[in-house]
Amino acid sequence: MVVPAERRFHESTSIKESCGAQILRVKTLNIQKSNVVEKGIGTLLLEMQYQCAIKRYWKDIRFDLILYSTPPITFNRVISSQKKRCKAKSYLLLKDIFPQNAVDLGMFSKRSLIYRLFRKKEKVLYQISDFIGCMSLANVDYVLTHNPEIKADRVEICPNSIKLLEKPLMASTARKNILQKLHIPINKTLFIYGGNLGRPQGLIFLLDVIAANEERNDSYFIIVGSGTEYGKIKSWFEANHPDNSMLLSSLPKKEYDDLVKACDIGLIFLDRRFTIPNYPSRLLSYLENRMPVLLATDMNTDIGRIAERNGYGFWTENGNLDTFMEMVDSLSADREKIKVMGEKGYEYLKSNYTVERGYRIIMKHFE
Repeated sequence: MVVPAERRFHESTSIKESCGAQILRVKTLNIQKSNVVEKGIGTLLLEMQYQCAIKRYWKDIRFDLILYSTPPITFNRVISSQKKRCKAKSYLLLKDIFPQNAVDLGMFSKRSLIYRLFRKKEKVLYQISDFIGCMSLANVDYVLTHNPEIKADRVEICPNSIKLLEKPLMASTARKNILQKLHIPINKTLFIYGGNLGRPQGLIFLLDVIAANEERNDSYFIIVGSGTEYGKIKSWFEANHPDNSMLLSSLPKKEYDDLVKACDIGLIFLDRRFTIPNYPSRLLSYLENRMPVLLATDMNTDIGRIAERNGYGFWTENGNLDTFMEMVDSLSADREKIKVMGEKGYEYLKSNYTVERGYRIIMKHFE
């Protein structure tokens, strides 16, 4: 496995051992939760950095199958050279569609040089991949529609997955302890947003929801995360002092996991401008903890439609405040509905988002 060691961690390129596997950590610039300039330069340098590190540390190792995911889309030379050297097969896990997502958010236009550069790299990436696994059917349709040169039998659904462990439900005393520690009310329906606080999430609408929730007395919102938009959200909290919500920049992993278990409903937000069908991975954490999901997204992703069709969530377009607050009201007023929808989500997770299923989807091509 090859992974970046971003410069913020002050690590040199090295090999680590974990669970019987070798992990090659390659020193890079900061490519996540950083400014646009460093992220862009760092992404472009990844290809050269990975290629040099693999040549230095693993030049005598032969690979049978190369797995890689987006973002980023700048590994074409690495993949091509290793496929040629090892006569290996390749499988792309398409978790993000770039550069169109950046165009959607207004970061640059389709007429720009940077768009043409990255679009060319995207096309080559699809070309050198023997198979492409997409997050959902909407992603499959998008890839085939916008890249008609790709044969349909090379593209399939291979969604995000987790190693599912049977977890006992949180005891009431443990729930009370974690909530009291964080000064969160124990007698309200708790809605949690956990994860990246960036531009793709369209979080201005989340602040509208929090402001509207101030008129309620039975629901409480918790936001945990970091990212490029954290400063704006923090400033809003400092200016408005909401009583029915809380912002936390980060928590130790166990404490965060316990907090998620103690909450009732998960939240997913996506910017309404997206024309690509995103499928956020934080969904899996909510389903694992038997939580219904409320979603406010663009019209092109199918994550909300899938949630509603399978009974574990409610969805509306990002910006529809009245509808979203009706969704909040529907769940806050009905504890039994929360339980039933949470169980449906957990069953859907077991059937669709486990690593065992993901393994079978990929390996059926190579057995």
